[in-house]
Amino acid sequence: MKKILLILSLSVIFLFTACKKEEKIQLSSSEKKSITENGEEDTLKLGFDQAFPPMGFKDDGGEFVGFDIDLAKEVTKKLNMKLELIPISWDAKDAELESGNINCIWNGFTMTGRENNYTFSDPYMKNSQVIVVKDNSKISKLDDLKGLTLEVQSDSTGENTLNSEEKKDFKNSLGNVISVSDYMTALSDLESGGCDAVLIDEVLVRYNIQNGKKIKVLDDNLSDEEYAIGFKKGNNELRDKIQKGLDELKENGKIEEISKNWFGKDISE
Repeated sequence: MKKILLILSLSVIFLFTACKKEEKIQLSSSEKKSITENGEEDTLKLGFDQAFPPMGFKDDGGEFVGFDIDLAKEVTKKLNMKLELIPISWDAKDAELESGNINCIWNGFTMTGRENNYTFSDPYMKNSQVIVVKDNSKISKLDDLKGLTLEVQSDSTGENTLNSEEKKDFKNSLGNVISVSDYMTALSDLESGGCDAVLIDEVLVRYNIQNGKKIKVLDDNLSDEEYAIGFKKGNNELRDKIQKGLDELKENGKIEEISKNWFGKDISE
C-alpha cells in the first residue's frame, strides 16, 4: 500500500513540474512575440516597383535608388526608424500589404481613384497619365492611335484609367492593348517596335527624356492625379508618424533639395 502511495505521489510531482515547465516555455514564446512586434513597429517596410525610375529602381551598381527612396531614407532617419526596402511585383502590392510583408507602398503611388482602398498620406507630388511614342513618329494625337497597339503596366493607374467608362471609346478604337509587368519593359518594346505607344506616368517619362530616351509625349493626357504614400486601410498610427516626418522635411527644405537633385527643379507639392 505504501508503495502504491509513493508511486502516486511521484506521478503528481512529475505532472506539476511538467506543467510549470510548459508554462515557462509559453511565457517565453509570448515575450519573444511581443519583442518582435515592437521591433516591427519601428521599421518602415517599404514596398516598391524596382523598375520605376526615377521614383525607385536598381542602378548599375545593383543599389536601390530613386526620389521616393531618398525621401523615405530622410523621413526614417528623422524619426529614428529602420528602413527596409522590399521590391515587389506591382500587381501583387495589395496582397503584400495585406499579409504584412510590407507596411506601406511608396513608389510613385497614385492616390487618385484609390482613396477608399488605402489609408493615404497627404499628396506630395502631381502627375498625369500620358501617352508616349517614338520621337520620330508621325503619331501626334489620340485619334492617330486608331487600330494600333498600346502597352500599359499591369494593375497600374494607367490601366485603370484605360478601363474606365470615360475612356471606353478610346480603348475600343485601339487595335490591341497589351499589359506588361513594368513600364521599362513597355518603353523597350516601344523602341524595338513591339508596340506603337505606351500609356505611362508623366513623371517617369520626363525623367527618361531628360536621360536620353528618344520618345515624345502626345498633347492630350488621359488623367491628372497625385502621388501619396499608401498604408493598409485603418493604419492611421503609422500614417500619422510618417506624415509628421514628411511635414518636417517640407518645412526645412529637404524635399525641395531631393526634388532638384532628381528633376533639376522642385516638382513636389
